[in-house]
Amino acid sequence: MLEMELMEILKLFAPIIVLELLLKVFCFYRLTKDEVKYLPKLAWAAIILFVSSIGPISFLLIGRKKY
Repeated sequence: MLEMELMEILKLFAPIIVLELLLKVFCFYRLTKDEVKYLPKLAWAAIILFVSSIGPISFLLIGRKKY
């Protein structure tokens, strides 16, 4: 019974987890290609990795140099 409930919850959150993972992978790719502002690349990498969805989004919005 409990296992079935856990599987249902996992099915609900699976798309969100996959999107989060894809966002982080994309941000790490952009981090290797782009120039950064405000912080060194290592600090941005830690923010992207450890600060849930807000870390990658903040990198995309304010962490990259725009040309």
